[in-house]
Formats: sequence, C-alpha cells, structure tokens
Amino acid sequence: MLCTFGAQDVYILDGGLRAWIEAGFPTHSGRVHRAPAGFHAKLDHNAVKDFSQIQQMISEHAQILDTRSAGRFTGISPEPRPGISSGHMPGATDIPFTELVEEGRLKPAEELRHIFTANGVDMEQQITTTCGSGITAAVIALGLEVAGANHVSLYDGSWAEYARHPDAVIEKTT
Repeated sequence: MLCTFGAQDVYILDGGLRAWIEAGFPTHSGRVHRAPAGFHAKLDHNAVKDFSQIQQMISEHAQILDTRSAGRFTGISPEPRPGISSGHMPGATDIPFTELVEEGRLKPAEELRHIFTANGVDMEQQITTTCGSGITAAVIALGLEVAGANHVSLYDGSWAEYARHPDAVIEKTT
C-alpha cells in the first residue's frame, strides 16, 4: 500500500515483533522522538484497479486472484458483510492468503512460486488481486512480488464493492 502511494524503501518485518525479538534485535520501551519529516503521496494508477477495469479484465479473461476462503469463493459460506452474496468473479482463481503464510511468516519465494504456478498463474502476465475489502489482497500481492511477478495490481474495492454492483456477475461453484 505504501509503494502504491510512492513510498520508497518499504520493508516488512516478516514474523512481526516476535521474530525481531527472537533474532536478538534491540527493542525500546517509552516515547521515541524523531525529527519531523514530509511525505508527498503520488498515486501509482497502475497499481490499483476499479470496477470498470475489473469488468474489462473479466471480459479479457485476465488473471484475477481472490484471497478469500474457499467457502466464500465457491458461495457455500456466507460473506461477513450483511446483504452481500458470496461467490466469485467469472474466471477468478481462489488462492486463500492463508496458503502463503506459515507460523506468522511469508513462505519462501520458491514455495510461493510453486503455489502460484500449481494454481495456473502465469507469473509473466498481468495479475490483479482481490479479497473481501482490499486488505488481504495486499498479502497475495506481496507473495507474488516475492515469487518474482512484476505486473501485479490490486482491486481496491474488492468483493465488498463488486458484489454490490448491479452489473456484477457472481458465479458460485460447488
């Protein structure tokens, strides 16, 4: 998300604070004082998709990866948001974000590549990620980047927007 708005040198603490402490790195309690800094956000329009772009991608049979659980994707389990149907976008592939992590850490690049290719993902082509609200889609986008994909975008509205849209086609599989 930070890169989408132009931040440079973004890092993720894989494993969180627990991994930091287990690695023996220092911590500090109490207030930290830093010099004020400025940041001027500049949206990378290629990094995010909107509903009309998703509709175009569906018509072109482009790669859309959905990170929601299999039950929500297939339409068997209900969505957590009232009034929204479960199911999926036509042609989307379900890769729950939980498949990409193990014990709070992202799996190694080779394992991630295997997961994506085993699910028919062409890492050389454009890939757009989606989820319920646009948050966990960032997990799979990160996994794709670590695995070597270069053309990754995120559908910010995700299922919460898509499933409410009157022009949305919702598929269910059992």
